[in-house]
Amino acid sequence: EETRLSHAISTIETNLERQLKKEIITSLEKEKALSNISIYTDLAKSVIDVELVIEAATENFVIKKSIFQQLDSLSSPETILASNTSSISITKIAACTQRPDQVIGMHFMNPVPVMKLVEIIKGYATSENALKTIIAITQKLNKIPLVVEDYPGFIANRILMPMINEAIYSVYEGVAGVREIDQIMELGMAHPMGPLRLADFIGLDVCLSIMKVLKEGFGNPKYAACPLLVNMVSSGNLGIKSGQGFYDYREDKKNPHLAEQFAKRGK
Repeated sequence: EETRLSHAISTIETNLERQLKKEIITSLEKEKALSNISIYTDLAKSVIDVELVIEAATENFVIKKSIFQQLDSLSSPETILASNTSSISITKIAACTQRPDQVIGMHFMNPVPVMKLVEIIKGYATSENALKTIIAITQKLNKIPLVVEDYPGFIANRILMPMINEAIYSVYEGVAGVREIDQIMELGMAHPMGPLRLADFIGLDVCLSIMKVLKEGFGNPKYAACPLLVNMVSSGNLGIKSGQGFYDYREDKKNPHLAEQFAKRGK
């Protein structure tokens, strides 16, 4: 755990250094930001006298349930508990606690240092006071809070993930290649990144998890994950985190556009 925490601090420092070089922040602001961070391996110690906790564990309800149950018992009754979940029901998470009125969603967009949006999700029981507090905190962070109701995928992923899934279907059905699909969306729709490369950045396992949440939540077959996405995740090709996804991120680059080859074999 300490190694992961040290790596996290290193990543934050790298991001701050990048902002410093671009003259977005000053060296004083960089040092102040780093000095404000404390790391803990004991959850009980980390939540003493805090007003807000933001959980950012992997997109898995069982893990989040365990964390929120612990946070509920360890933190002050006045502490607001927020989740950075991208698709899991805030109402469902809140039901694991004795303070559902103090539970809310704060879905930060990646990359967090660059993106201004924070999708704020109201659970069924989230209080207006908690909502107003989180909106004010988000604005203080120089982010833009946009409030949505608690339904599967919220808004960002309810719209984004079916688009990514459709792009994967287009590869699967041989309509076009990976590069062509991404460049059509970049050049024709002014997307800063094509849907397939974006999927690699998000993590194909995360994309699949969100599609499952949409499918189960709405019971609509239009949210069924493409078989190619399922097979890629099963084979361990998860995108950047594994070195291969729709693109090859390894130094030797032995199998560029491996997904295209896999789709063709399945025909």
